Amino acid sequence: MTEKNILILATTNEFLGKFEQQNVRILRQKGFTVHYAANMNEPSYLHDIERIKKMGVQAHHIEIARSPYMFQYNTKAFRQLLHLIRKYRIDAIHCHTPVGGLLGRLAGWLPKKERPIILYTAHGFHFYKGAPLFNHLFYYPVERFLAHNTDILIVINEEDYRNAKRFRLKKGGSLYKIPGEGLDLDVFHPVSDEEKREKRKNLGILDEDFFLLSVGEINANKNQKIVVEALSILKKRKGAQSIRYGIVGDGFFREKLQDFVEKKGMEKEVIFYGYCSNPWDYIGCADAVIFPSKREGLGMAGLEALAMGVPLLASDNRGTREYMEHGKNGFLFQYNNVKEVAKTIENIRNLDEKTKREMRQECVLSVKPFENVYAGAVMQRIYTEMERRMERRNGKK
Repeated sequence: MTEKNILILATTNEFLGKFEQQNVRILRQKGFTVHYAANMNEPSYLHDIERIKKMGVQAHHIEIARSPYMFQYNTKAFRQLLHLIRKYRIDAIHCHTPVGGLLGRLAGWLPKKERPIILYTAHGFHFYKGAPLFNHLFYYPVERFLAHNTDILIVINEEDYRNAKRFRLKKGGSLYKIPGEGLDLDVFHPVSDEEKREKRKNLGILDEDFFLLSVGEINANKNQKIVVEALSILKKRKGAQSIRYGIVGDGFFREKLQDFVEKKGMEKEVIFYGYCSNPWDYIGCADAVIFPSKREGLGMAGLEALAMGVPLLASDNRGTREYMEHGKNGFLFQYNNVKEVAKTIENIRNLDEKTKREMRQECVLSVKPFENVYAGAVMQRIYTEMERRMERRNGKK
């Protein structure tokens, strides 16, 4: 039996464990040897190679950078990518993240005998509605051009799907929309009141505290800073008593955010928990999760909170519009309106118990379409189509 090799390509080492575990299982069931190429030194606070190996995946370090403007590193990464394709006779590349998508699809110009089938999952185009003009002038033409080298294009929200339909893919190419990476409801589910109290106690959160939580990398896009600003406004109004804001995650902006917290005198209200591999233990004991991202392709952290029956306070963007219903499973706000964020926090705190119970029920119901069984079913079809394309390329019917 001929060995089948697929390469999953992204920029950072933790991407595979966070988003691709189900895809890896599907591919291995289909008999593929799965390779993963990324910058194994990023993020610097997390080394995920052992976890990758436990998934049965061969990990490869390449000098890929998150920014497309770091030409020196990405040029070297492209040469390393070509070496991997030839050394392991890669049959298909499933690329993710903007730079991974760029380098992976450039491999479509390899000589025909070496050319892999190219799949690209767009986790959120940069030329979204409301994006800066530069994004539309630069990223849209680039994506449109690279689409010519894409056999299968996968998107995760309706706005991106409408935009992608305007692209011309490789001859016979296919476009799919999937419900994200798939929610594991065996992990993310509501916890009992007793378990919630115990977990809060372990985190030092009192029963009378209102526990607000954010989960995600600490960076400019995730926008945790505006939550601190909103809480400082409430504190001046004496409306932040007993509010505790926990941040689960790490990132390059952590020190800057910590300095901002000190500047605002919010050290007692804001708790940095750092990176953790068990976010459900934190989400399960929160009164609400706040998700203030400037942009999201979908936002798995938001879906995970809803799955646990925790109301979501979220910025209104193309990702959250896929599952948020204002006033039913949480509240929406504009990511750059600090007064609106503060008002939203007040609104969720002031709900009566009956409304809170109803909202928690709506939270759980709203994520059913995103369960991993549905995402997995679509990915099964996608990878089956990929195999057919491999057979046609190899001259088999």
